[in-house]
Amino acid sequence: MAVIKESTLIKTKTLGKRIFVYLVLIPICIFMMLPFFWMLITSLKTMAEVFNVPMIIFSRNMGLFNYKDVIDKGVWIRLWNTFLISFSATVLRLFFCSLAGYGFAKFRFPGRNILFSVLIASMIVPFSVTILPLYIMMVNFHWVDTILPLVIPGAASAFGIFFMRQYIRCIPDELLDAARIDGCSEFAIYGRVILPTVTPGLVSLGLIFFMQSWNDFLWPLVILKSPKNQTLPVMIATLTGLAGTNMFTLQMAVSVISITPLIIIFLIFQRRFTAGITFGAVKG
Repeated sequence: MAVIKESTLIKTKTLGKRIFVYLVLIPICIFMMLPFFWMLITSLKTMAEVFNVPMIIFSRNMGLFNYKDVIDKGVWIRLWNTFLISFSATVLRLFFCSLAGYGFAKFRFPGRNILFSVLIASMIVPFSVTILPLYIMMVNFHWVDTILPLVIPGAASAFGIFFMRQYIRCIPDELLDAARIDGCSEFAIYGRVILPTVTPGLVSLGLIFFMQSWNDFLWPLVILKSPKNQTLPVMIATLTGLAGTNMFTLQMAVSVISITPLIIIFLIFQRRFTAGITFGAVKG
Protein backbone atom coordinates (compact mmCIF):
# COMPACT_ATOMS: atom_id res chain seq x y z
CA MET A 1 0.00 0.00 0.00
CA ALA A 2 2.85 2.34 0.89
CA VAL A 3 4.53 1.57 -2.45
CA ILE A 4 1.35 2.50 -4.33
CA LYS A 5 1.05 5.79 -2.43
CA GLU A 6 4.71 6.60 -3.10
CA SER A 7 4.30 5.83 -6.81
CA THR A 8 1.18 8.02 -6.96
CA LEU A 9 3.04 10.84 -5.21
CA ILE A 10 5.92 10.60 -7.69
CA LYS A 11 3.52 10.70 -10.65
CA THR A 12 1.75 13.72 -9.15
CA LYS A 13 5.06 15.58 -8.71
CA THR A 14 6.11 14.69 -12.28
CA LEU A 15 2.76 15.91 -13.64
CA GLY A 16 3.10 19.12 -11.64
CA LYS A 17 6.57 19.75 -13.05
CA ARG A 18 5.34 19.18 -16.60
CA ILE A 19 2.42 21.57 -16.11
CA PHE A 20 4.80 24.19 -14.71
CA VAL A 21 7.19 23.76 -17.65
CA TYR A 22 4.32 24.10 -20.14
CA LEU A 23 3.00 27.19 -18.37
CA VAL A 24 6.44 28.78 -18.71
CA LEU A 25 7.24 27.66 -22.26
CA ILE A 26 3.89 28.37 -23.92
CA PRO A 27 3.97 32.16 -23.25
CA ILE A 28 7.61 32.27 -24.33
CA CYS A 29 6.76 30.48 -27.60
CA ILE A 30 3.84 32.83 -28.24
CA PHE A 31 6.11 35.83 -27.60
CA MET A 32 8.73 34.48 -30.00
CA MET A 33 6.10 33.85 -32.68
CA LEU A 34 4.82 37.45 -32.59
CA PRO A 35 7.37 38.80 -35.15
CA PHE A 36 6.45 36.04 -37.61
CA PHE A 37 2.75 36.71 -37.06
CA TRP A 38 3.27 40.42 -37.60
CA MET A 39 5.31 39.76 -40.74
CA LEU A 40 2.51 37.58 -42.16
CA ILE A 41 -0.36 39.98 -41.50
CA THR A 42 1.69 42.96 -42.74
CA SER A 43 2.25 41.15 -46.03
CA LEU A 44 -1.56 41.02 -46.44
CA LYS A 45 -2.20 44.73 -45.79
CA THR A 46 -1.97 47.94 -47.78
CA MET A 47 0.69 50.55 -47.01
CA ALA A 48 -1.96 52.90 -45.59
CA GLU A 49 -3.08 50.25 -43.10
CA VAL A 50 0.49 49.60 -41.96
CA PHE A 51 0.91 53.22 -40.82
CA ASN A 52 -2.64 53.72 -39.64
CA VAL A 53 -3.20 55.19 -36.16
CA PRO A 54 -4.64 53.50 -34.17
CA MET A 55 -2.91 50.31 -35.21
CA ILE A 56 -4.89 47.88 -37.37
CA ILE A 57 -4.23 44.18 -36.82
CA PHE A 58 -6.89 42.73 -39.10
CA SER A 59 -8.78 44.59 -41.80
CA ARG A 60 -11.38 43.87 -44.46
CA ASN A 61 -8.94 44.77 -47.22
CA MET A 62 -6.42 42.04 -46.43
CA GLY A 63 -5.48 39.91 -49.44
CA LEU A 64 -2.73 38.43 -51.57
CA PHE A 65 -2.20 41.51 -53.76
CA ASN A 66 1.30 42.10 -52.35
CA TYR A 67 2.31 38.56 -53.34
CA LYS A 68 1.02 39.19 -56.85
CA ASP A 69 3.18 42.32 -57.02
CA VAL A 70 6.38 40.55 -55.92
CA ILE A 71 5.67 37.72 -58.37
CA ASP A 72 5.46 40.32 -61.13
CA LYS A 73 8.78 41.73 -59.88
CA GLY A 74 10.48 38.33 -60.34
CA VAL A 75 10.45 36.76 -56.88
CA TRP A 76 10.49 33.21 -58.28
CA ILE A 77 13.78 33.66 -60.15
CA ARG A 78 15.30 35.12 -56.97
CA LEU A 79 13.97 32.15 -55.03
CA TRP A 80 15.60 29.76 -57.51
CA ASN A 81 18.88 31.70 -57.38
CA THR A 82 18.87 31.56 -53.58
CA PHE A 83 18.16 27.83 -53.55
CA LEU A 84 20.79 27.04 -56.20
CA ILE A 85 23.49 29.04 -54.41
CA SER A 86 22.59 27.67 -50.96
CA PHE A 87 22.42 24.06 -52.13
CA SER A 88 25.66 24.21 -54.13
CA ALA A 89 27.56 25.97 -51.34
CA THR A 90 26.26 23.51 -48.73
CA VAL A 91 27.20 20.39 -50.69
CA LEU A 92 30.68 21.72 -51.46
CA ARG A 93 31.29 22.82 -47.87
CA LEU A 94 30.16 19.49 -46.44
CA PHE A 95 32.55 17.63 -48.75
CA PHE A 96 35.65 19.71 -47.98
CA CYS A 97 34.88 20.17 -44.28
CA SER A 98 34.30 16.46 -43.68
CA LEU A 99 37.41 15.56 -45.71
CA ALA A 100 39.59 18.06 -43.84
CA GLY A 101 38.01 17.05 -40.53
CA TYR A 102 38.90 13.44 -41.27
CA GLY A 103 42.48 14.44 -41.96
CA PHE A 104 42.86 16.48 -38.76
CA ALA A 105 41.11 13.85 -36.62
CA LYS A 106 42.75 10.62 -37.78
CA PHE A 107 46.09 11.46 -39.40
CA ARG A 108 49.38 12.43 -37.78
CA PHE A 109 51.57 14.76 -39.85
CA PRO A 110 54.17 17.45 -39.07
CA GLY A 111 52.65 20.79 -38.12
CA ARG A 112 49.16 19.41 -37.67
CA ASN A 113 48.49 21.20 -34.39
CA ILE A 114 49.97 24.48 -35.62
CA LEU A 115 47.95 24.34 -38.82
CA PHE A 116 44.78 23.57 -36.89
CA SER A 117 45.46 26.43 -34.48
CA VAL A 118 45.88 28.84 -37.39
CA LEU A 119 42.64 27.51 -38.85
CA ILE A 120 40.76 28.15 -35.62
CA ALA A 121 42.35 31.60 -35.27
CA SER A 122 41.03 32.53 -38.71
CA MET A 123 37.50 32.35 -37.31
CA ILE A 124 38.03 35.63 -35.45
CA VAL A 125 38.73 37.56 -38.68
CA PRO A 126 35.51 39.37 -39.70
CA PHE A 127 34.32 39.01 -43.27
CA SER A 128 34.29 42.78 -43.73
CA VAL A 129 38.10 42.75 -43.51
CA THR A 130 38.48 40.34 -46.42
CA ILE A 131 35.65 41.57 -48.63
CA LEU A 132 37.76 44.09 -50.59
CA PRO A 133 40.67 41.78 -51.55
CA LEU A 134 38.16 39.01 -52.22
CA TYR A 135 36.19 41.28 -54.56
CA ILE A 136 39.38 42.25 -56.42
CA MET A 137 40.15 38.56 -56.89
CA MET A 138 36.66 37.92 -58.26
CA VAL A 139 37.08 40.79 -60.73
CA ASN A 140 40.38 39.32 -61.94
CA PHE A 141 38.74 35.91 -62.30
CA HIS A 142 35.82 37.48 -64.22
CA TRP A 143 33.41 35.89 -61.74
CA VAL A 144 31.47 39.06 -60.88
CA ASP A 145 27.71 38.70 -61.33
CA THR A 146 27.89 34.89 -61.25
CA ILE A 147 27.17 32.37 -58.50
CA LEU A 148 30.80 31.19 -58.36
CA PRO A 149 31.97 33.83 -55.81
CA LEU A 150 29.11 32.75 -53.53
CA VAL A 151 30.08 29.06 -53.71
CA ILE A 152 33.82 28.62 -54.30
CA PRO A 153 35.60 30.96 -51.80
CA GLY A 154 33.67 29.63 -48.80
CA ALA A 155 33.98 25.97 -49.76
CA ALA A 156 36.29 25.29 -46.80
CA SER A 157 34.84 26.65 -43.57
CA ALA A 158 36.99 26.82 -40.43
CA PHE A 159 33.95 26.24 -38.25
CA GLY A 160 32.85 23.30 -40.39
CA ILE A 161 36.29 21.69 -40.27
CA PHE A 162 36.41 22.11 -36.50
CA PHE A 163 32.90 20.68 -36.13
CA MET A 164 33.63 17.61 -38.27
CA ARG A 165 37.02 17.03 -36.63
CA GLN A 166 35.40 16.85 -33.21
CA TYR A 167 32.76 14.54 -34.59
CA ILE A 168 35.11 12.19 -36.44
CA ARG A 169 37.43 11.91 -33.43
CA CYS A 170 34.70 9.86 -31.73
CA ILE A 171 35.01 7.10 -34.36
CA PRO A 172 37.21 4.25 -33.01
CA ASP A 173 40.56 3.88 -34.76
CA GLU A 174 40.05 0.10 -34.72
CA LEU A 175 37.18 0.50 -37.17
CA LEU A 176 39.43 2.31 -39.64
CA ASP A 177 42.26 -0.21 -39.14
CA ALA A 178 39.87 -3.04 -39.91
CA ALA A 179 38.88 -1.31 -43.16
CA ARG A 180 42.56 -0.88 -44.10
CA ILE A 181 43.22 -4.56 -43.43
CA ASP A 182 40.37 -5.37 -45.81
CA GLY A 183 42.19 -3.42 -48.50
CA CYS A 184 40.25 -0.12 -48.47
CA SER A 185 42.06 2.99 -49.59
CA GLU A 186 41.82 6.16 -47.53
CA PHE A 187 39.19 7.62 -49.86
CA ALA A 188 37.26 4.36 -49.68
CA ILE A 189 37.37 4.55 -45.88
CA TYR A 190 36.19 8.14 -46.09
CA GLY A 191 33.28 7.24 -48.36
CA ARG A 192 32.25 3.88 -46.88
CA VAL A 193 33.04 4.29 -43.19
CA ILE A 194 33.39 7.94 -42.21
CA LEU A 195 30.48 9.50 -44.09
CA PRO A 196 27.82 6.92 -43.08
CA THR A 197 28.97 7.11 -39.46
CA VAL A 198 28.85 10.90 -39.20
CA THR A 199 25.56 11.36 -41.07
CA PRO A 200 23.82 13.10 -38.12
CA GLY A 201 26.70 15.57 -37.91
CA LEU A 202 26.57 16.20 -41.66
CA VAL A 203 22.84 16.89 -41.46
CA SER A 204 23.31 19.33 -38.57
CA LEU A 205 26.20 21.11 -40.24
CA GLY A 206 24.38 21.09 -43.58
CA LEU A 207 21.37 22.84 -42.06
CA ILE A 208 23.63 25.47 -40.51
CA PHE A 209 25.44 26.06 -43.81
CA PHE A 210 22.22 26.10 -45.83
CA MET A 211 20.51 28.66 -43.59
CA GLN A 212 23.67 30.77 -43.45
CA SER A 213 23.97 30.85 -47.23
CA TRP A 214 20.21 31.37 -47.68
CA ASN A 215 20.22 34.45 -45.43
CA ASP A 216 23.54 35.89 -46.66
CA PHE A 217 23.12 39.51 -47.70
CA LEU A 218 26.33 41.57 -47.84
CA TRP A 219 28.41 39.44 -50.22
CA PRO A 220 25.56 38.78 -52.71
CA LEU A 221 24.75 42.50 -52.63
CA VAL A 222 28.34 43.32 -53.59
CA ILE A 223 28.94 40.62 -56.18
CA LEU A 224 25.57 40.26 -57.96
CA LYS A 225 24.89 43.18 -60.28
CA SER A 226 22.01 41.97 -62.47
CA PRO A 227 18.50 41.84 -60.93
CA LYS A 228 17.92 38.43 -62.56
CA ASN A 229 20.92 37.01 -60.62
CA GLN A 230 20.03 38.46 -57.23
CA THR A 231 18.93 36.49 -54.19
CA LEU A 232 15.91 36.97 -51.93
CA PRO A 233 17.71 38.94 -49.18
CA VAL A 234 19.02 41.38 -51.79
CA MET A 235 15.56 41.69 -53.31
CA ILE A 236 14.11 42.55 -49.89
CA ALA A 237 16.67 45.34 -49.48
CA THR A 238 16.07 46.75 -52.96
CA LEU A 239 12.29 46.99 -52.59
CA THR A 240 12.19 50.72 -51.94
CA GLY A 241 9.68 53.28 -53.04
CA LEU A 242 9.89 56.96 -53.92
CA ALA A 243 12.28 59.11 -51.90
CA GLY A 244 13.76 56.02 -50.30
CA THR A 245 10.51 55.04 -48.53
CA ASN A 246 10.54 51.32 -47.83
CA MET A 247 7.68 49.32 -49.31
CA PHE A 248 7.11 47.35 -46.11
CA THR A 249 4.21 45.29 -47.42
CA LEU A 250 6.20 43.98 -50.38
CA GLN A 251 9.24 43.37 -48.20
CA MET A 252 7.15 41.35 -45.76
CA ALA A 253 5.66 39.33 -48.63
CA VAL A 254 9.13 38.42 -49.91
CA SER A 255 10.19 37.66 -46.33
CA VAL A 256 7.32 35.20 -45.94
CA ILE A 257 8.27 33.50 -49.19
CA SER A 258 11.93 33.44 -48.09
CA ILE A 259 11.37 31.96 -44.64
CA THR A 260 8.83 29.29 -45.64
CA PRO A 261 11.36 26.86 -47.25
CA LEU A 262 13.65 27.17 -44.21
CA ILE A 263 10.82 26.29 -41.83
CA ILE A 264 9.84 23.28 -43.94
CA ILE A 265 13.44 22.03 -44.19
CA PHE A 266 14.02 22.46 -40.46
CA LEU A 267 10.82 20.62 -39.56
CA ILE A 268 11.81 17.72 -41.83
CA PHE A 269 15.33 17.39 -40.39
CA GLN A 270 14.59 18.57 -36.85
CA ARG A 271 15.28 15.24 -35.12
CA ARG A 272 18.52 14.63 -37.02
CA PHE A 273 19.64 18.20 -36.36
CA THR A 274 19.06 17.84 -32.61
CA ALA A 275 20.73 14.42 -32.54
CA GLY A 276 23.78 15.68 -34.40
CA ILE A 277 24.25 18.76 -32.20
CA THR A 278 23.75 16.72 -29.01
CA PHE A 279 26.23 14.03 -30.09
CA GLY A 280 28.89 16.59 -30.88
CA ALA A 281 28.33 18.42 -27.60
CA VAL A 282 28.46 15.32 -25.41
CA LYS A 283 31.24 13.32 -27.04
CA GLY A 284 33.26 15.96 -28.91
